[in-house]
Amino acid sequence: MEIYLCIYAVWNLVVFIIYGADKRKAVRGKWRISETALILTAFLSGGLGAMLGMSFFHHKTKKLKFKILIPVAMVLNIVTIVGIGMCTK
Repeated sequence: MEIYLCIYAVWNLVVFIIYGADKRKAVRGKWRISETALILTAFLSGGLGAMLGMSFFHHKTKKLKFKILIPVAMVLNIVTIVGIGMCTK
């Protein structure tokens, strides 16, 4: 179980950094990471990193699809981690 939590933590840190990088690109008017890619990273076990990235960088907080989909991704991620934990006992 510890390895899954380590992978989860590292991936969420990566997603957090991706949200920060996209915000920085937005401020500088540079090429951006697609919204689809940002949401996909959240659903691929990066929901917590995405939520923290949105909050910390004030990024995509006004977009309705992010307000809805990122919390949904986070809940699904938690359910998955708990499920893995129950299966590995």
